Amino acid sequence: MKQIHVYSDFVCPYCLLAEPLIRDAAAAEAAEIVWHPFELRPDPVPTLRPEDPYLPAVWQRSVYPLAERLGQKITLPTVSPQPRSALAFEGFAFASDHGRGHEYTLAVFNAFFAEDRDIGDIEVLAALAETVGLDGAALRQALQDGRYRARHAEALREAEAQQIKAVPTIVIGTTRIEGMPTAEGLRNALQSLAAEEQA
Repeated sequence: MKQIHVYSDFVCPYCLLAEPLIRDAAAAEAAEIVWHPFELRPDPVPTLRPEDPYLPAVWQRSVYPLAERLGQKITLPTVSPQPRSALAFEGFAFASDHGRGHEYTLAVFNAFFAEDRDIGDIEVLAALAETVGLDGAALRQALQDGRYRARHAEALREAEAQQIKAVPTIVIGTTRIEGMPTAEGLRNALQSLAAEEQA
């Protein structure tokens, strides 16, 4: 099956805005979406604060107009400082092991950008796990034990080896799309991949 590899961070609004385009392209071309972690601000890099000028300016200039064009609802979260995404990504590894990686990813994005919840909080992540059919108590225990910490670190090393510098970065065969994709760009990349596979 054709695959769409998506490198993303849960605190990146463009990753959420790109998801419906990626999902539609995958459905149209019978492709599988494979999510990969990338932390924009790994520890000890300071995370951003929504009350500082930078985030509101970026959202007014870019995020909100793009969301309006795409017909998506999204809000600048008030959680301050913004949470690190490492724990949420460890939760993603847990969810993936239980066949709910995609659903969990969407739940975390929506929790942060639609519900203004702190996705760096283990209790929030456990509750989100429950909403997608996972055992919240088991996820909580896994995060408290650090059971997926090494696996997340390995995923970050893999992203570094792929020279991922920005999110979303989408890799389809030999095509690499950095930043917000277009429906046409995704479709063309998937069709090119199909042609390569048939050659």
